[in-house]
Amino acid sequence: MVKIISYNVNGIRAAIKKGFVSWLKNEQPDIICLQEIKANKDQFDHEIFSSLGYKNFWHSAEKKGYSGVSILTKVPPKKIEYGTSINYIDIEGRVLRVDFDDFSVMSVYVPSGTNNSRLSLKFKFMNDFLNYVKSIDKKIDNLIICGDFNVCHKPIDIHDPVRNKNVSGFLPEERLWLDRFIDLGFVDSFRYINKKPDNYSWWSYRANSREKNKGWRIDYNFVKNNLVEKITNSYILNNVYHSDHCPVVLELN
Repeated sequence: MVKIISYNVNGIRAAIKKGFVSWLKNEQPDIICLQEIKANKDQFDHEIFSSLGYKNFWHSAEKKGYSGVSILTKVPPKKIEYGTSINYIDIEGRVLRVDFDDFSVMSVYVPSGTNNSRLSLKFKFMNDFLNYVKSIDKKIDNLIICGDFNVCHKPIDIHDPVRNKNVSGFLPEERLWLDRFIDLGFVDSFRYINKKPDNYSWWSYRANSREKNKGWRIDYNFVKNNLVEKITNSYILNNVYHSDHCPVVLELN
């Protein structure tokens, strides 16, 4: 079995101070994809992950303390691909892929659309990322894409779909884009296993949202169709508190 986790840590340095390393040691994923690391390698002791048996790869943003993704793996990789060769995406450190013998894993951090300028960038990213995935799909077999997509797919994935219908993260255009992404041949591994409501991966820090479970499911482990029969479990660790997100887990045979 291979255990893969996706986790937006909202700052790796902050997460480490909150016990992330001890949690990782106990949780023992084979591969963990991190988003929003908000640090360069020289700003924290990344060797602590080597001591736990993880080869660790970091793709930081040029802007310090911002964005960035990482993949830690106990499975020896055969290739590491930093970025997409699309400049505006890569200077923000939003995509990292590690290829193994039998599959490939990508960590992606889709921009949030917090204001009009960022929303237009988000839509540009979505379009370019979709085309990028199409282009590598011909060359990369058994692709698994893990990350913070900053989009809830269906009403079941958000605590208040009516009031949030005009909020970025649940806009009709964003949800249609996720349909188009899935139509490339991916399966939402969590929904493949679990059809129940009230399962979220992110909560606002405001108004005791997490305590009230007023959340959004915006973090995913997407699996190519040809790997679906290998999914043994997919679940959310909503009792883990290093971030405003929580880890989402995929287990494959």
